[in-house]
Amino acid sequence: MPQLDTSTWLTTILSMFLALFIIFQLKISKHDFYHNPELTTKVLKHNTPWETKWTKIYLPLLLPL
Repeated sequence: MPQLDTSTWLTTILSMFLALFIIFQLKISKHDFYHNPELTTKVLKHNTPWETKWTKIYLPLLLPL
C-alpha cells in the first residue's frame, strides 16, 4: 500500500489561509463605516413631546361610560 505524501500539505494550508485572509479583507474594505458615530446620532436626533414627560396608558375598561 503506498504512503500518503504529506510534503505539500503545509504549502496548501498556508496558501489557503492567505487566500481567505485576502478575500475577507477585500470584502470588509467594501463596507462604508462612519468615522465618528456621535455626529450621526446628533444629526438624527428628533424632539418628540413624549421624551420630556411621562405618558400614561389607559385600559379601555377604565374609561368612563
